[in-house]
Amino acid sequence: MINNADFAKRLQKVIDFNSESASSFAEKIGVQRSTISHILSGRNKPSLEFVLKVLAHFPEVELYWLMNGKGQFPAQTKNDVQNQKQTEPKEHLFSNRNSDENSKNNSKHIESENTPSSIISNSKKEIDRIVIFYKDGSFSNFEN
Repeated sequence: MINNADFAKRLQKVIDFNSESASSFAEKIGVQRSTISHILSGRNKPSLEFVLKVLAHFPEVELYWLMNGKGQFPAQTKNDVQNQKQTEPKEHLFSNRNSDENSKNNSKHIESENTPSSIISNSKKEIDRIVIFYKDGSFSNFEN
């Protein structure tokens, strides 16, 4: 169950964190100013719609933190997680390259396989048309 006084403190913390007044916060999330005032004073409990609007407009707010005080505020956003991953050292793609002999053996192996040009030149069939379909539903038709 939600403790109104604790919820009001957490809501005030969100408002202060974003450097908003109660009226500008209400305008930003699309509720009446009196709604914010009544929740902060403890007169009314927050509705589900109110909580969802806060979460939608302020992604740094975690649901469980706002409702129960469990978790952290501000929440660690995806950008923060990506920044941490980017700062971690990465292995170099070619740090474990094999010797030149192994790479030469690989290239010889590729040359011995059938390549598309040799397959096409051995074919007796002629191309009549090519149709390219695009994701937007359109297409291009190329006829011989």
